[in-house]
Amino acid sequence: LCEAGAQVHHAYFPVDGFISLVTRVDNHPGVEVGMIGREGMLGVQLALGVAVAPLHALVQGPGMAWRIGAVALRRELARSTALQRNVNRYLYVLMTQLTISAACVRFHQISPRLARWLLMSEDRAHTNRFRVTHEFLAYMLGVRRVSITAAAGGLQRSGLIEYRRGDLTVLDRKGLAAVACSCYAAGQRAYAEQWPRSRHDRMSAPRTESGSFGTIEVPADALWGAQAVEENRQRQTEERPAIGSGSGFQGSATSGRHQI
Repeated sequence: LCEAGAQVHHAYFPVDGFISLVTRVDNHPGVEVGMIGREGMLGVQLALGVAVAPLHALVQGPGMAWRIGAVALRRELARSTALQRNVNRYLYVLMTQLTISAACVRFHQISPRLARWLLMSEDRAHTNRFRVTHEFLAYMLGVRRVSITAAAGGLQRSGLIEYRRGDLTVLDRKGLAAVACSCYAAGQRAYAEQWPRSRHDRMSAPRTESGSFGTIEVPADALWGAQAVEENRQRQTEERPAIGSGSGFQGSATSGRHQI
């Protein structure tokens, strides 16, 4: 969706897709430091008046997202205290996630980190099955492919996951949570502290609402992401440019619901 250092013209609020935030150093391929699903937004730095992307944003799970122009978002933030409050809270949650990820890369072993990544992806994908390769997992975790093969093999022998030719299935979520590093629970706590009435795991139990652009799903008791944008802005037009997993953005500058 965007490259680090590039100008940002839109903010995205995923409905059922999710996005990886990747940082790159020198000529190294990079490592994932954050993940955005329906609980958050891409482009939160616009709330700070910064229109430059700090990280590479890669669509990891294709789906739909609400999109709003940078100028329109700033206008809505200026006139909606509720939207501003929730965006500021999410900014804090994202900052926490970034710092947790930095420490996780440094101090935790690959197998617990892989378990954390799978749990975070399952939370946002709303499914226990993924189409993912060892090569892509190695890219996300910033390790060698052989290390992922060993870690995934261990999880599979323990009966926690099943992996066959790029198809990965989480068989035992509770067991996976037990072997995941403490960073997964820390991320959930950070979110729950900002929205006490909701819980991070409610992302897997959304409610259906009807809005000006049809029917959408939003997490129970939550006022952020797609719902916050819909309630704070009546969009004039809607287009749906195609964005596939791992691809760049192609489309117009209008606001509305889009495929990511």
